[in-house]
Amino acid sequence: MTSGDIEAIVHGYHRDPFGILGPHAVAASKGWEVRAFLPTAQKAELLLDGRVVHMNRKHKGGFFVAALEGGIRPYTLKAVYPSGLDRITDDPYRFPPIITDFDIHLHGEGTLQDAWGMLGAHLVTCEGVHGVRFAVWAPGAQAVSVAGDFNSWNECEHPMRLRNGGIWELFLPGVARGAAYKFAVTHQGGHRQLKSDPYAFYSEVPPLQASRVWGVPEHDWQDGDWMRSRAATNLLDRPVSIYEVHLESWMRDEAGRPLSYRDLITTLVPYVQKLGFTHIELLPVTEHPFSGSWGYQVTGYFAPTARFGAPEDFQYFVDQCHQANIGVILDWVPAHFPRDAHGLARFDGTALYEHEDPRQGEHLDWGTLIFNYGRHEVRTFLLANALWWLKRFHLDGLRVDAVASLIYLDYSRKPGEWIPNRYGGRENLEAIDFLRRFNELVHEVPGAFSVAEESTSFPGVCRPTYLGGLGFTMKWNMGWMHDMLRYFTFDPIYRKYHQNEITFSMLYAFSENFVLPISHDEVVHLKRSLIGKMPGDEWRKFANVRAFLAFMYAHPGKKLLFMGQEIGQYEEWDEKSSVRWDLLIYDYHRKLQTMVADLNRIYAQQPALHEVDFSHEGFSWIDFSDVDQSAISFVRYARNRGDFVVVVCNFTPVPRNGYRIGVPRAGEYAELFNTDSDRFGGSNVGNMGAVMAEEKAWHGYPASIVMSLPPLSVTIFKPAGRQ
Repeated sequence: MTSGDIEAIVHGYHRDPFGILGPHAVAASKGWEVRAFLPTAQKAELLLDGRVVHMNRKHKGGFFVAALEGGIRPYTLKAVYPSGLDRITDDPYRFPPIITDFDIHLHGEGTLQDAWGMLGAHLVTCEGVHGVRFAVWAPGAQAVSVAGDFNSWNECEHPMRLRNGGIWELFLPGVARGAAYKFAVTHQGGHRQLKSDPYAFYSEVPPLQASRVWGVPEHDWQDGDWMRSRAATNLLDRPVSIYEVHLESWMRDEAGRPLSYRDLITTLVPYVQKLGFTHIELLPVTEHPFSGSWGYQVTGYFAPTARFGAPEDFQYFVDQCHQANIGVILDWVPAHFPRDAHGLARFDGTALYEHEDPRQGEHLDWGTLIFNYGRHEVRTFLLANALWWLKRFHLDGLRVDAVASLIYLDYSRKPGEWIPNRYGGRENLEAIDFLRRFNELVHEVPGAFSVAEESTSFPGVCRPTYLGGLGFTMKWNMGWMHDMLRYFTFDPIYRKYHQNEITFSMLYAFSENFVLPISHDEVVHLKRSLIGKMPGDEWRKFANVRAFLAFMYAHPGKKLLFMGQEIGQYEEWDEKSSVRWDLLIYDYHRKLQTMVADLNRIYAQQPALHEVDFSHEGFSWIDFSDVDQSAISFVRYARNRGDFVVVVCNFTPVPRNGYRIGVPRAGEYAELFNTDSDRFGGSNVGNMGAVMAEEKAWHGYPASIVMSLPPLSVTIFKPAGRQ
């Protein structure tokens, strides 16, 4: 040990603290000595063999040494502070490494699927002593220390041991669950930053930024029936009706505070159950510092946000959803991460999680950084994180945000602002490979699924990876969404000029496994709410929304509706306030909510509306050419083609009496659903509950019905006796 070593320890830049601190044999004296760094201690002592041994101060910064005779034996440290308080602790620098070389090897090759078990802060017992094992990946750092409320946030007092692969490790005796901590990372140039733990399981409530010692969250799961049923079910032929929720703004208490995870069990869960949605999709609940990002700028990938409670509270929320037969989907954000100083950006002073070159490593639109998907340890981080949520929190699905920005190197970039792949193309080959592996791992979890928010025509998003696809279970149909919203903004008098916008989707409807989304992105940033997009007076606005939603439920594909749209909220979504639940005192809003509940019920009850969503065998046009009357009609079939429904749409406010359409067979047809029912706020034009189909060929079908077509409506019929 040299004076330079002592200086490096005191100032926090020594790369081998275990080579200096702790117990060491001294060959020259045939004895041993203990060296301790206690920067704020007035004096230090050893408790050894039942006696007190004084330690000599070797540096004014708090470096102490005690020379001892004989061989190395167990001891404890006693630090005396100017306040008069004493602290007796086991010496962190007398303990051996805990992490195995094999786990470090797997981490380095990108195959450590439970990397959260190696990295982060874990409550463990080492050599009979209770404490916390801290570990972090920072290969470019000069040194790393643990700072927290247990050492007065001293950035140098507890330097970590450097292992292979750039893993830094330290066991700190006596640190308790709930302690706040960060890693003090010293860069090669000497600059030091406090960084939150990338693998933290819990964090302080924002705007505070520290990680908290917590350990792997444990919950006594009671959702065994749901999990077994999920594993035995093919989701693609089941009803999937998703209620998209931003937890911070769904509902607030009387003081204006967001509800906790446990509060949501008695509010959100019964509400979703009452309306008949099959799944809740949560905008990201992974920890994020800025609420205005809606959760999409993540700093704590392994931590449910502390805004609403502890990790176990979130587990309990998911458990209760499952017991209410509601699935839970999490928006997952592997496309980018923010530049916050305490986060992943230049974590060890180098471009560790991101690319060094901004042409590869920056999202210019969002001011965020792009993960380096070609780096094994980064892939480990993201893949382990996906499995963390599916396995430890029993989430049913992950909706992957901004997939197009992952797979295209030139996404939102001008010529010269991006670097082609090794073949000269625009595809991000490493990201594509990562997404394929992600989907393979997701589908190894029984019953779990993945959904891509992918806005381009990239081929094979839902094709299995062994057939060259990306391997997603489903994909958002952004084209359908944009066409339909554009069509409905036109005054009905002009809709005949835009008939193709409501029929075009059927040209590609079965090219992927589509979800039809009316998401948060469509009702914010001056895009207006769903009802705010509709033309006309109040009656027409609500009639248009009813027709829009019913057409969405009748169209092939699974369904997604963002909160507030089911009650006709006029205002755009505002993440700082609640859904306008007070509107439910008004008939139009309350009756629209009733219609959404009925839509979900009909959708779930009728196999023809959900069993064959992703094949042309489940759909057949009756007539899409009635342009002048802005009317369309079609048949939806179940796997048993004898089980079908007939859907007729009138997208003008003009009732059509004596309207004839072809149908697959003659006989009585019950009117299952009519958006113009006065129960839903309509004018109650209809067909007295049923119509008769005669054996008169029409529209290429062997029979036909003559019906009254209500204004701005969707009507669903089914052969009588087959309800």
